[in-house]
Amino acid sequence: MSAPPTVTWSAANARRMERQFLLTTAKPGQAGPGEVVDAMLAAQAQVLSAAELSVGLRMDGATRQDVRDALWGEEPSLVKTNGPRGTIHLLPYAQLPLWTAALPAVPSGPSPFKAEARVTPAQAEEIVTAIGEALDGVRLTIDELSEAVVARTGPWAGDLVMPAFQGMWPRWRQVMHLAGQRGALCFAPDRGRKVTYTRPQDFGEPMGAEEATRQLVRRFLYAYGPATSHEYAKWLAGPPGWASTLFASLSSAGEIEAVDMEGEAVSWVVAGDTEFPAQPAQGVRLLPYFDAYVIASHPRARLFPGRAYERALNRGQAGNFPVLLVDGVAAGVWHQRRSGRRVTVTVEPLDRLSARQERGLAVEVERVGEVLEARPELVVGTVGVGPHA
Repeated sequence: MSAPPTVTWSAANARRMERQFLLTTAKPGQAGPGEVVDAMLAAQAQVLSAAELSVGLRMDGATRQDVRDALWGEEPSLVKTNGPRGTIHLLPYAQLPLWTAALPAVPSGPSPFKAEARVTPAQAEEIVTAIGEALDGVRLTIDELSEAVVARTGPWAGDLVMPAFQGMWPRWRQVMHLAGQRGALCFAPDRGRKVTYTRPQDFGEPMGAEEATRQLVRRFLYAYGPATSHEYAKWLAGPPGWASTLFASLSSAGEIEAVDMEGEAVSWVVAGDTEFPAQPAQGVRLLPYFDAYVIASHPRARLFPGRAYERALNRGQAGNFPVLLVDGVAAGVWHQRRSGRRVTVTVEPLDRLSARQERGLAVEVERVGEVLEARPELVVGTVGVGPHA
């Protein structure tokens, strides 16, 4: 049996960036917001402004309005709903048949709720059906949706049993993320200051769960490979043993193959996808909170070398700080503060920037301003803001 191909981490990192429009941004007509998010697989969006920046910075000349039009326009290419890990993401509308089949197939861990607060599997199915029926063709606030769900299920679904912030939420909300993952719920435009929800329309039937599961692995490896099964499990918040068995099955079927990435744990790529850039990543990029690239890329210690591991991560977790990337690795943090039409971008490099890198940073700050539709001001100094929750 021949030895697996050898890949340097630098080459792997450059390919990931290239495929995610982080080395060369998407030109007009090349890829719109839906295609850019598809290249990222998904854009985490519990902070929607950060997701708008993630997508916009990957496109030449784009603004946050382009992303909003893709999300809320008459012909949307994006949908805001529950994605990997159950968290809020922007997903490509065209790929909802894949996502709504693959995500519910990820085994879940033990319930975090006390026995008396949990729902049974049958009750969860009843709630998801009720949510989908209530949101079909309408937009409802959370209170309106709660009334509709309880009316369709029973008083038990409205019992206030879920600790939340300084109050209690009704029982049905513990499976709200599952409704999003199954395509029964998505976000709609706000009604004043109130969030509203609807049901995504006309996206087709979900794929078969097995094919969707296998396809999602291949798509993940195309975007973020080489990667281990454990890293895939972490990205989805799935059991490591399940992911390991899944990868073994795909390997046996010839769909993925192993590579040797500088002595790291066994890493995988899509079968035959073994071409990598000859040159390492170069340039300066600013990535906002929860950018998909820093969340899904591994190993953490290589992407966040030296002091960056402590400064730009939150106890080893990526995404809680906006990150300054220099030549493909984390080299500092940054923060943006908006005041009217002006946005002040404070950047804290961990090492002195070269003249070339300073020029690149200035260009990147201009792009941040362009995406946010604001006049940018660059300040190089200490970022005093802590990690986002």
